[in-house]
Amino acid sequence: MSRKEILTETRKIFMVLAAACVMAFNVKSLVRARSLFPGGITGMTVLIQQIFDQFAGITLPYTPVNILLNAIPVYIGFKFIGKRFTLYSCLMIVVSAVMTDIMPSIPITYDILLISIFGGMINGFVISLCLFADATSGGFDFISIFLSEKYGIDAWNYILIVNAVILLIAGYLFGWSQALYSLIFQMTSTQVLHISYKRYHKNTLMIITKFPDEVSEIIARKANHGSTRFAGMGTYQMQERNMLYSVVSSDEVKPIISEIHKIDPDAFINVLKTEAVYGNFYQRAQK
Repeated sequence: MSRKEILTETRKIFMVLAAACVMAFNVKSLVRARSLFPGGITGMTVLIQQIFDQFAGITLPYTPVNILLNAIPVYIGFKFIGKRFTLYSCLMIVVSAVMTDIMPSIPITYDILLISIFGGMINGFVISLCLFADATSGGFDFISIFLSEKYGIDAWNYILIVNAVILLIAGYLFGWSQALYSLIFQMTSTQVLHISYKRYHKNTLMIITKFPDEVSEIIARKANHGSTRFAGMGTYQMQERNMLYSVVSSDEVKPIISEIHKIDPDAFINVLKTEAVYGNFYQRAQK
């Protein structure tokens, strides 16, 4: 392994550990301050803890419950997503769970609306930080990534449906007020994640250029995508023009445009948001 690779892996591990600590703080000092129910496996863990505590008088530790619930998603990660990606995710799951049990509670505020909004923002930030480190916070994130890579589905909003079931159970058992504020928490978290992490968003590029061969090579090299070339006529100067059409991931748009402008500063580029792609669309695999 080269020095550059070692530094890259070290940076990823540091990001995962930082995310784990922030996640534990968010659960211990914000979520539990007003008994909210976060989304995904974290929310299921908190719900199970509260059910046992209130109805059976048993205080369950966070770590074993969370790890047990993550068992199937972790298997999906190893089987379908990538071993290194899943190992980093396991580091996140274990460290955040242990830190949640041992970290002291430091309540910042008891205002439930503030906790719902800012706690959700922190949660979305933590998940995004994990994804930028080629990891995940575990649970439903594995399922979301699996659906995104296998079927090209932007699945984050669909996970809200699953989370709604958790909130219905929590609302019935512990009160609808906590459940509704938890919904604000979850929606805030999902939107922060949706905005900050754009790998599974897609954009269509329509590029009018004098150097179509060079531009198509840039797209192939940067995004591993092909492009379609159209010949046309510019009506302003009545000169022949070439247009390239391609669909790429949103995080690839800026690097591609930057490279294009190096060889053709006058290139006219139209970037369109793409809702769905049907056909052979290459998606970078996790390692």
